[in-house]
Amino acid sequence: MDATSLRAASTALRDSAPLVHCLTNTVVQTITANALLAIGAAPAMVDDPAEAGEFAAIASAVLVNVGTVQQRTAEAMRLAARAANEAGTPWVLDPVAVGGLTFRTELAADLVELRPTVVRGNASEVLALAGAGKGGRGVDSTADPDDALEAAGELARRTRGVVAVSGPVDVVTDGDTVVRVGGGSPLLTRTTGAGCALGAIVAAYVATAGDLVTATVAAHAHVALAAEAAAALADGPGTFAIRWLDALDAVDGETLLRAQLS
Repeated sequence: MDATSLRAASTALRDSAPLVHCLTNTVVQTITANALLAIGAAPAMVDDPAEAGEFAAIASAVLVNVGTVQQRTAEAMRLAARAANEAGTPWVLDPVAVGGLTFRTELAADLVELRPTVVRGNASEVLALAGAGKGGRGVDSTADPDDALEAAGELARRTRGVVAVSGPVDVVTDGDTVVRVGGGSPLLTRTTGAGCALGAIVAAYVATAGDLVTATVAAHAHVALAAEAAAALADGPGTFAIRWLDALDAVDGETLLRAQLS
C-alpha cells in the first residue's frame, strides 16, 4: 500500500470532523472521547436502548465495544448496529474478551451476522469470533496476529468488510488484500483503553475515507506513530498516556507518510 493514500485519509478526517457514536465500555469512555477529539473527530456516548438506534442513524460512524456489556447495553448495541446498516452508516465491532465468557460471545456472534464494516480485536478475540479459538486471558491475547490471519480473512469475507488484528505488528485484511502495520510502543499495552480507543479511531477513519482497507490501515498507523512519539518523551505508562493524546493530535497526513507498512 502506498503511504500517500494514508495522507489523503487523514486530510479527509480532519476536514469533515466525523461524529462517532460510541457504545463502549465504562472503563474507557474518557480516553476514547479524548482520543477522538485529538484526531479531529467528535465523540458521543449514547448507550441507552431508547436512543441508541436513533442516534446511530444520524452519526457518521458507530463503535460497538462489548468490554463491560450488560443486558441493557447489549440491546442498545443490537439496535445501533441494525440502525447503522439501514442508514448506510459504517460501524466497527470490538469483540473485547470474546471467547472466554458466554454472554458476550453470543452477543458478538449476533453482531457479526449484522455485518460490521470493520472488526478490530486482538488475535485471540478474532480467532474466537471466527470460531477458531477459545479466546485469550481476559483482554490479553494468547496468540499472535499472524496466527489469526487465516481466520481474519475468512471473517472478512463473511462480513464483506475488513478485519484488523492488533499486536506487535498489526494485520489488516479484507479477505484478499493483507497489510501489516508496524511501529508503536509496548507502552500502549500498559495504557488502559488504548486498544478500545483504537476501535473508535478506526470508526472515525472509515466514516470519511473511501476505501475501507486504507481507512483501517490509516487508523492503525496514526495510533502507532503517535505511540512512538509519546514513548520517546514518557517516563513510564502514566506520562505516556498524556503524551499519547498530545501525539494523536500532532499526527497529520505528512506524519502518516512515515508509516511502517508491508
